[in-house]
Amino acid sequence: MAEPLVIVKHLKKYYPVKAGILQRTANWVRAVDDISFNIRQGETLGLVGESGCGKTTAGKAMINLVRPTAGEVLFNISDNCERSEYMDIAGLSKRGRRRARKMVQIIFQNPYSSLNPRMTVFRMMREVIAYYKLAPADQPVADLINKLMATVGLQPSDAHKYPHEFSGGQRQRIGIARALLINPKLIVCDEPVSALDVSIQAQIINLLAGLKRDLGLTYLFIAHDLAVVKHISDRIAIMYLGKIMEIAPRKEFYTNPLHPYTEALMSAVPSPDPDRKKERILLTGEVPSPMNIPSGCRFHTRCPLAEAICQQTEPELTSRGGDHKVACHFR
Repeated sequence: MAEPLVIVKHLKKYYPVKAGILQRTANWVRAVDDISFNIRQGETLGLVGESGCGKTTAGKAMINLVRPTAGEVLFNISDNCERSEYMDIAGLSKRGRRRARKMVQIIFQNPYSSLNPRMTVFRMMREVIAYYKLAPADQPVADLINKLMATVGLQPSDAHKYPHEFSGGQRQRIGIARALLINPKLIVCDEPVSALDVSIQAQIINLLAGLKRDLGLTYLFIAHDLAVVKHISDRIAIMYLGKIMEIAPRKEFYTNPLHPYTEALMSAVPSPDPDRKKERILLTGEVPSPMNIPSGCRFHTRCPLAEAICQQTEPELTSRGGDHKVACHFR
């Protein structure tokens, strides 16, 4: 089994809520509330949940794009297959963060807002190459950029266009190319296909899967669509109100979901067979506010299995055999 590339320990990200004339902190939004997991070298971990569950914040905090409130993110910086050496990238200085960003990159949800509308693709990439000193002295910058454009399925001439001249799918390919530019070990994919048409989604998913295979990449794939996650992930984790409720290998996840929340999400996935009858699990009530998280199990206000213990004691994420873990008192 491959060594973990990333080990996340008790990661938290809280945002203060200010109130009054003096703008004192009146409350905290617990966007990510003490999560732990790891991602193995060459693996894709799918992180799934409803809007507002904290999955995007978890991805950004993991790579220090937003400063974590607490916790560790241990990144394997060793090139030695026999010995692992980890660096905590959650608490790095400014100089250290620059070094870490050569190992981790992110693909954003909205490809247009993540590109500078005043720059051509060539100029954007040339600035990154100059900043990180990526091109050898004997290699023209244009050759490196043209090769990268071809890798993501674009023409070399496209590098001299502005972002508004591309379609949504082409812009996302540019975002992928920019992420690949510094040859990272880990890429956080923050809902990279949710803003695209269904036909284009398939193209981008296939592109990411091919790049992973050819370049040996590791992904954290953040999404809200379980049907999309199924096609690219090796393991899948479910988040609810800042907590991981279940994590399992893909096959085990889809054939034997354990957490009631996972079962409800799975029941909402459309079936391609119109004759297949599927029982839909409807959750009652609204998702609680991350400023006022329920005591005990945070899912108990909507859970059909909830009993008194669920209101009093928060369940730990514990193993149910192999890599399958669940946070539930009854599963």
